[in-house]
Amino acid sequence: MATNRGVAYMGPGKVEVQTIDYPKLALGSRRCEHGVILKIVCTNICGSDQHMVRGRTTAPKGLILGHEITGEVIEAGSDVEFVKVGDLVSVPFNIACGRCRNCKEGKTGVCLHVNPSRPGAAYGYVDMGGWVGGQAEYVMVPYADFNLLRLPDKSRAMAKIKDLTLLSDIVPTGYHGAVTAGVGPGSIVYVAGAGPVGLACAVSCQLLGAACVIVGDMIPERLAQAKSFGCETIDLRKSGTLAEQIEQIVGIPEVECAVDCVGFEARGHGKDAAVEQPATVLNSLMTITQAGGRLGIPGLYVTDDPGGVDQAAKTGNLSIRIGLGWAKSHVLTTGQCPVMRYHRQLMHAILYDKFHPAKAVNVTMISLDEAPKGYQDFDKGAAKKFVIDPHKMVA
Repeated sequence: MATNRGVAYMGPGKVEVQTIDYPKLALGSRRCEHGVILKIVCTNICGSDQHMVRGRTTAPKGLILGHEITGEVIEAGSDVEFVKVGDLVSVPFNIACGRCRNCKEGKTGVCLHVNPSRPGAAYGYVDMGGWVGGQAEYVMVPYADFNLLRLPDKSRAMAKIKDLTLLSDIVPTGYHGAVTAGVGPGSIVYVAGAGPVGLACAVSCQLLGAACVIVGDMIPERLAQAKSFGCETIDLRKSGTLAEQIEQIVGIPEVECAVDCVGFEARGHGKDAAVEQPATVLNSLMTITQAGGRLGIPGLYVTDDPGGVDQAAKTGNLSIRIGLGWAKSHVLTTGQCPVMRYHRQLMHAILYDKFHPAKAVNVTMISLDEAPKGYQDFDKGAAKKFVIDPHKMVA
């Protein structure tokens, strides 16, 4: 009998590696002939996972975490035609059926059929359909022909696996934030947050041709990481408004585009840096983005936050200065990144050496047993993207 282990959320601040069920090609009581079972090559710890582990969502104890998955197909259902056993594949964190109206329109982040609670689903995530997560040794992936991105030439892909593993989420998510903010050749852009998604966004802005990428954060190590690949940086702990600090860099107190890579656990700036203010990033971006500009918002906002600073925040109601955004004719784009819209092109950019996101986000390989420590270090603000190698296939 094959065995399996996975990383389980066991309550605020606690994860542990447990023996879990080996996956089956099944959905409830019926066989899932459109699915595959993967031997996981890489699975990454995400900031979205960290929100759950901090106890800032309604995630149940025992949830197997992990929605950033790259793996090798070891079993396929009889309805799978185009993905073969032995293929190395990237798994979009969005689970999508490929058959509903939204999927057919490319809105795979809000598939209508894979979550009984609401549109959109993901592996190992609260309120996202109950799918088993991929921070494990093996996982089942449904609708395989539609969902999976085959990585061509396995040896070539394994040589760049630290970059390619990021295609499951943070690289497309950061890129989506940049695209929806309108970043293009010559743009001046501000990226809020130098965590892995913020750094992925910053390097995506460079790929898109931005002239100046400014990254703001409060953790010196993360700002140093952003500076290491050519970004300008702003330390938000320092006194002075964000607009004043931007003016010191570009000569005027505004930018053309802005991206929120922080989300609902945002904190104030300057003297308020220790105080949680969940709307502060959105409000500051509307302040410093020029009239007619666009805001990409890949940072996570939730409908229920047990640790919210007040009763409104606990239900996702934030004091957003929408009047300012309206007066400046801003365009705001929110929601999950539809990974499949971007991942093939980004794969090509990686394989042809146009793009090196692993270096930008400082990919750090760990074993499955080291995952609990990885979560602890990430929570302390480590300037690293922890990638789990459960079968020691990468090292």
